[in-house]
Amino acid sequence: MKLGKKEVALRTSKGQNPYLTVLDNIPEAAESIMEYPLGLVQIPTEQIAGTKTDGRSRAFAANFMPILGENSEFATKWAKLCESHLTEGIREPIKAYEFMNKFYVLEGNKRVSVLKYFGAVSIPGTVTRIVPPRTEEKENKIYYEFLDFYDLSEVNYIWFSEEGGFAKLQRLVGKRPDEKWSDDDKLTFSALFSRFNAAYKANGGDRLKITSGDAFLDFIEIYGYSELDEMTTAELKEKITKSWKVFDSLADEDSVEIQMTPNDAKKTLLQRLIPSSSPTLQIAFVHETAPEKSGWTYAHELGRLYLEQQFKGQVETTQYHLESTDEKEQVRMIEQAVEDGNKIIFTTSPVLCHASIKIALAHPEVKILNCSLLAGHGSIRTYSARMYEAKFLMGAIAGAMAENDRIGYMADYPIYGSVANVNAFSLGAKLVNPRAKIYVEWLSKKYVDIYRSFWENGVSYVSGRDIIIPDRSLGSRHFGVFRLDEESPHNLAMPIWHWGKFYEKMIRSILEGKWKNEENGKIKSVNYWWGMSAGVIDVICSQNLPVGTARLVNLLRNTICAGSFNPFSGILYSQTGVIQEDENTALTPEKIITMDWLAENIVGSIPKMEDLKEKAKAVVLEQGVELPEV
Repeated sequence: MKLGKKEVALRTSKGQNPYLTVLDNIPEAAESIMEYPLGLVQIPTEQIAGTKTDGRSRAFAANFMPILGENSEFATKWAKLCESHLTEGIREPIKAYEFMNKFYVLEGNKRVSVLKYFGAVSIPGTVTRIVPPRTEEKENKIYYEFLDFYDLSEVNYIWFSEEGGFAKLQRLVGKRPDEKWSDDDKLTFSALFSRFNAAYKANGGDRLKITSGDAFLDFIEIYGYSELDEMTTAELKEKITKSWKVFDSLADEDSVEIQMTPNDAKKTLLQRLIPSSSPTLQIAFVHETAPEKSGWTYAHELGRLYLEQQFKGQVETTQYHLESTDEKEQVRMIEQAVEDGNKIIFTTSPVLCHASIKIALAHPEVKILNCSLLAGHGSIRTYSARMYEAKFLMGAIAGAMAENDRIGYMADYPIYGSVANVNAFSLGAKLVNPRAKIYVEWLSKKYVDIYRSFWENGVSYVSGRDIIIPDRSLGSRHFGVFRLDEESPHNLAMPIWHWGKFYEKMIRSILEGKWKNEENGKIKSVNYWWGMSAGVIDVICSQNLPVGTARLVNLLRNTICAGSFNPFSGILYSQTGVIQEDENTALTPEKIITMDWLAENIVGSIPKMEDLKEKAKAVVLEQGVELPEV
């Protein structure tokens, strides 16, 4: 009773309802679209939020502790029930309703009160589910995702604060999107989550503004679900402590910082900071594959060599590359880079992101940057380049040159930033040719003959691969924007990823001490997303490009570099409707990065997960936009 009255006083002082929430008084529950029985369910005690009817709501405080006098009939019954629990145990199930994954007691309020007092983790109950109508509210969308997950797992004690959590959990425990859990799966998961939850809360997890489910999801994404089963209690506690920076950044809505322009350093100051006698700074570049096998890796290798030229005698770089995509091999390779004495490590593929985080948590003294977007979680930093700016110029070129208004676009992976590239290209083409249609095909899809598709659709010009693959002789000229010709392509322009410029500016910034300054005393997930104005992205045009088109490209480049024009400004239309109505605004960087829609003049769609090649799935699972599973 003292605990109950203390809760009443506390909530009253805050202007909150001090008594049990009544389900019958919740308007959304009254508007439900269906009710159905779940049968006998283990109800998580902390998810019992109130009572079904108003009858007993004022006999308890909001924490279910009793508040009626000790001489009342209620108090006598409560005391007898308490004695029964201590001698025999309370076995009779309660009756309850579930609404939005919270439970409201119809029969058994005193049983819940006694069991909550004694710290019961769950209480058996016969449950009826009340399903609300679908809305666009985030909590409602999460609940409908939970319903699909519950049908597969019958797990009701984990919750996420953002959409996509339940589907991600299904994947991380090794299940297909539609695969049901066995009884052994449920028991294993219950044991592992309980272990994690206990250690997480003991470390102060309840003080963070995230759910235990949010923290658990990130933990197993970094360390692995099966590996959790093999951890001792001491190892689990140690890894949770090391992961606190990750959890903290999840809890802080302002913890993600997207840096759009570099803090340019002056070379004279750098020279004063690094006298000729200073020790050589060791920097590692860890690639997903060998440079000669991948145009993407080759571009980063050119950036590494450029960096060495700019800092002769001051830095020493080492290149590492993997022979397989196995995560243990990824971790081993980055760990090797640390053991070799490298103080700064660039991992140049999104696939290496979680291995990078794992090593960063174990070695906080090493600065690790991964080439991806929005994936740092405070322990590493991420970087990429605004290729959509170059794609906009390329689209303008293709739109001006295509006689029949039909243009092809070879997209790579449907990941963060990639969809924005497609849309920027289409907007550039539409700028100079309102009738232009962009036929998009994805290189990452299975069983697709891209060139045949382009020929059948009468495509005249194509935006191909951005980067030449060094050891590929056949088809090596099919890059940038080119005229589709049966004999050989006629190239007009190509985009440039000048990673050397990025690495130079980043190392200068680090050596000037600006790495810490950017945190401002807070844990930050810093994402560097530089563009044309930083010299990281550009377009090279053919001398055969018409003079007027070349002048237009230069004009657009200058306005973008000056910050006076954004390709995603003004009214924007997708294939399904209006995206942005205000002609005086532009999409935020976050909306550009996470773009999951295609512009109205695009013919094609974002591929489904099941249609992707196996290698592509690994990349998309790390950095993909929201994809339909089936």
